[in-house]
Amino acid sequence: MPDGPQAAAVSNRSGLRYHRVLLKLSGETLVGKNGTAIDLDTLGNFAEEIKEVHALGCELAIVIGGGNIVRGLSAHEQGIDRATGDYMGMLATLINSLALQDSLEKLGVMTRVMTAIEMHQIAEPYIRRRATRHLEKGRIVVFAAGTGNPYFTTDTAAGLRAMEIGAEVIFKATKVDGVYDADPQKHADARKYGELTYIEVLNRGLKVMDSTAISLCMDNRLPILVFNLLERGNIKKAVLGEKIGTLVHPG
Repeated sequence: MPDGPQAAAVSNRSGLRYHRVLLKLSGETLVGKNGTAIDLDTLGNFAEEIKEVHALGCELAIVIGGGNIVRGLSAHEQGIDRATGDYMGMLATLINSLALQDSLEKLGVMTRVMTAIEMHQIAEPYIRRRATRHLEKGRIVVFAAGTGNPYFTTDTAAGLRAMEIGAEVIFKATKVDGVYDADPQKHADARKYGELTYIEVLNRGLKVMDSTAISLCMDNRLPILVFNLLERGNIKKAVLGEKIGTLVHPG
């Protein structure tokens, strides 16, 4: 059982729609207006919201992308070997994970970074049973370095880790407020979906998560909720079961 300030948070779980959540954050959301890879004010705002949700008693695990620093596929398109580019991207996710850990712990939220590529000096190696134990003890767990393998995205890592820790849902927090049939920033008449099945996402080629991640979630009937991270309070609304974003489900 958790102790100290973590105990009160974990015991206060009434009213939650989801009790164990895998939160997938986009690395691009951390980019500052002046072009800095990590905007500390933005990061601090995310940390405060995550703390608020954690205080409700929700067990939170997080996977954060590395696109604000380097994306493996983009590096490959510029001439870097694909596997090398993917490993660079994995290291970028670790940088973001450490930054998020620092912001959370400054707010008094105990956090553990677990990495699929072992770096003992700065993070714990990923071990499934240890990860679930951290969650049970009221700690937030941040999974870094994807799956540890090239050719797999952080979306796939999020699906895999969610299944391993027994998460009830994946929250895909992005810059838009759900899934649309076209890019809403380019098409004013783009239509937002309230709900979708996995098959509809795959057949329509919708950009929810990559096809490997969608197939993994479909095979294991793990729902995905896509919503706007930049709107304050949305993570809390999602955990409480309020209707926001787009829900992808088995049907």
